[in-house]
Amino acid sequence: MQADYKKIRKKLNIAMGQLEGVSRMVDKDRYCIDISIQLMAVTSALKAINKDILQAHLNGCVSNAIETGNKENIDEKLGEIVKIISGLQ
Repeated sequence: MQADYKKIRKKLNIAMGQLEGVSRMVDKDRYCIDISIQLMAVTSALKAINKDILQAHLNGCVSNAIETGNKENIDEKLGEIVKIISGLQ
């Protein structure tokens, strides 16, 4: 993985803590809107983590493929990005 491991791990730990908090809210039968707001916060955190990882992939793996000039590798890396972006929609 090209992304900053410590940064990603820290953000994942925070998101997992948030999700555990949401789970406790459900167990305590908290107000639906409060739960939904917290779920949206977790979703936002995960999207930010994914953005960091994809940015690192572009700056690392894709950039390396372009620098080496390997057409098949470039096509493969770009295809991966297209596949990921298509799945996000």
